[in-house]
Amino acid sequence: MNDNFSIRTVNVTRYITPLREGGSLPALAEADDSFNYVLKFRGAGHGTKALIAELLGGEIARFLGLPVPELVFANLDEAFGRTEADEEIQDLLQGSQGLNLALHYLSGAINFDPVVTTVDAKLASQIVWLDAFITNVDRTFRNTNMLIWHKELWLIDHGASLYFHHAFADPAGHAVTPFGLIKDHVLLPQASLLDEIDTEYKAILTEDKIRGIVNLLPDNWLQWEGMEQTPAEIREIYVQFFLLRLENSSIFIKQAQNARQALI
Repeated sequence: MNDNFSIRTVNVTRYITPLREGGSLPALAEADDSFNYVLKFRGAGHGTKALIAELLGGEIARFLGLPVPELVFANLDEAFGRTEADEEIQDLLQGSQGLNLALHYLSGAINFDPVVTTVDAKLASQIVWLDAFITNVDRTFRNTNMLIWHKELWLIDHGASLYFHHAFADPAGHAVTPFGLIKDHVLLPQASLLDEIDTEYKAILTEDKIRGIVNLLPDNWLQWEGMEQTPAEIREIYVQFFLLRLENSSIFIKQAQNARQALI
């Protein structure tokens, strides 16, 4: 685990190809550090809220010691995309000027297949705990959002997490919900160590760590139309959501255990 609360910033130099699997048209792109990235655009469907969920979910996973590709801020210059022939992609690029988010591209990775690869009880329990904590609706048999790279499991795509923030109504109420959709989690059958992982992870995720992760959010991702709160006030709402959810983790752990019993 790395207690370094920082994310590198790269400049996107080349748009390579759209990745059509994602509804928000992510893309494979090259940056000025000569690495390739999966680029998530602020101008896509859910705007910066999807990027916020991606950053918070991914960085929480990283601080818990789970394998996630490096996340970077990806800057798109205003001139970028003007020569793009596809009108939909050109509009997306033009609407995404400034800071976006990108994941290091795992070249040669293959999608995780639960029929082919068995995940041990500890790792399965760690991932189920994470997804119940961040209310990630998107780690199912239909869309596992996990990759096998160099024979290791990697977690990707946390942009569908924290769905309370799309309405931003009653965050405290959402923090103490059991998260019933955990019943569809692809690794739930193997997740037999949730109580042990709960104890371990609550010791790791201190308030200082939560604040350090949330403080990574750029101000201009937190300027939402119709919201009176300042970026600092919005960050504090995320912090309190996570702290309250941690304090009441027994609610989502019990829900997951009950759903698992129904499966096995």
